[in-house]
Amino acid sequence: MDLPALLLKTVYLRPYVFLFLLVSLASAGRLLGWRRTVLFFSITWATAFVCEYSSTRTGIPFGWYYYTGSTVGQELYLSNVPFMDSLSFTFLLYASYCLALVFLLPARCAVPDAGHPAREPGGFRWTLSFEAEPRPAWPVVGLSALLLALIDVVIDPVALRGGRWFLGQIYYYPEPGLYFGVPLSNFVGWGIVGLIALAGYRLAEARLSAGSVQRTRMAAGDLLVGCGLYYGVLLFNLAVTFWIGEFLLGMTGVLLFVPITTLLLLRLGGMLRLS
Repeated sequence: MDLPALLLKTVYLRPYVFLFLLVSLASAGRLLGWRRTVLFFSITWATAFVCEYSSTRTGIPFGWYYYTGSTVGQELYLSNVPFMDSLSFTFLLYASYCLALVFLLPARCAVPDAGHPAREPGGFRWTLSFEAEPRPAWPVVGLSALLLALIDVVIDPVALRGGRWFLGQIYYYPEPGLYFGVPLSNFVGWGIVGLIALAGYRLAEARLSAGSVQRTRMAAGDLLVGCGLYYGVLLFNLAVTFWIGEFLLGMTGVLLFVPITTLLLLRLGGMLRLS
């Protein structure tokens, strides 16, 4: 089958993946600029693909797992790895990166006056802005990798049950793991992918900036689109989890993100200072 036709079939089979991707690209283009966006997404995709290719042959870094090949001819594969699988890491890491920036970047609020109150109904400060160097600081790299691993705690168990929904049974673990069938090494692997990809982006961005350390202002709205993407993916997977009747798994995911969401709301409300 020719490549254009296979790409169209891939989009038709996984429209939600490409919707998330388009949102992330539009957001990243505004937040990072298109040159850095291409750099960020290219490095992330390459890192994810190499790690998946390695893990299905050596067990490193995710642990041993195998793709079933059940959708060969229906979507694009690179070797034995579905293209959409490694592609998903790009928008998930970008969304995790935005969330980490909201938590860790120095934030400023506009001074309120009678005509422009700082607080909108509900108490959230939508006048927050953030300052950052173009390349991510190492604490941001670490927190982004952790948030990437955490969202996979929700994604991977429901993906493993893909035969019960429209994903399909595309992979399996030869030895079911402790967490709803998923080995703990898988979550460690996701964190490793995040660390390697963002460390690579940081080093490549330093070359792109030619030594410049000029700080840039990031509007809260731009970062919140990335945060919204993170929660959009999270809610999508939780919805599927409950839809297929995995209530314990779904409630575990909900409870995992209650403290993170609470901290995020406090941060946006100007009641949590982490920097």
